[in-house]
Amino acid sequence: MKHSINGRVAIVTGAGSGLGREHALFLGRRGVRVVVNDLTLNACEAVADEIKAAGGVAIPFAASVTDATATNTMVSRTLADWGRVDILVNNAGILRDKTFAKMTLDDFRQVVEVHLMGSVICTKAVWEPMREQRHGRIVMTTSSSGLFGNFGQSNYGAAKMALVGLMQTLGLEGEKYGIRVNCLAPTAATQMTANVLPDASLRVLDPARVSPALLHLVCDDAPSRAIVCAGGGHFARANVTLTQGRYLGAGEESGERVIEQWQEISDRSGEIVPTYGFMQAEREVASASAVAVEQ
Repeated sequence: MKHSINGRVAIVTGAGSGLGREHALFLGRRGVRVVVNDLTLNACEAVADEIKAAGGVAIPFAASVTDATATNTMVSRTLADWGRVDILVNNAGILRDKTFAKMTLDDFRQVVEVHLMGSVICTKAVWEPMREQRHGRIVMTTSSSGLFGNFGQSNYGAAKMALVGLMQTLGLEGEKYGIRVNCLAPTAATQMTANVLPDASLRVLDPARVSPALLHLVCDDAPSRAIVCAGGGHFARANVTLTQGRYLGAGEESGERVIEQWQEISDRSGEIVPTYGFMQAEREVASASAVAVEQ
């Protein structure tokens, strides 16, 4: 089968229900050996049993993604049982939605700890094995709330956009080791979205309609540093872009010139998707140098 991932080994976090469960089932149907991770063993075992009942191979492993020791143990067991880890789907998450004015710092920290640091901890645990085997596919779960903002989700949005930055850098660092890192921005009817979206939308947004996006992100010819938006069977790409901008010089009046030429600075015609962060600095130096030569 083209784009086969049969025989690969995957760890899926937050896989005891909702979107993570659908991810695990999807990969299991494709012949991937799946480690089903969630907080409770009962939830993990139920999904692992579903995979096995359908003819797949799975093991349950209960652990919090914020527990580095437990996460390392999960990866060690995976390596002991199956000899490798090919795929990590960082899906575990929580919500603590409130407006920023009403949100406590603990509410903010808890969401960042699970979404961002949980993904960091799990990725760190598989990073060296993936480097050694010179193959790895890592999927971060970002969100439109991070990419574009969403009322009442400053903590969630901040954590989800931070994962885009993590993906961008790890994609660069992992390239020579065959590690490809991408982001999936899902929209799905789950426990996390039950009180956020209207019933009519929830009926359309079956989590199973998101998981097919994983195939391209974890197969042998996967891209790297891509942001895929998926929901209800619709798939799209999001990008972080940079406009052409304008050289306005320095001096006391430069602030006023930014205001005066805001439309030109914001003009999206000819915008680019930088391949690395220093492209911004390189272009700024080139722009300033070109003006200096002309003078």
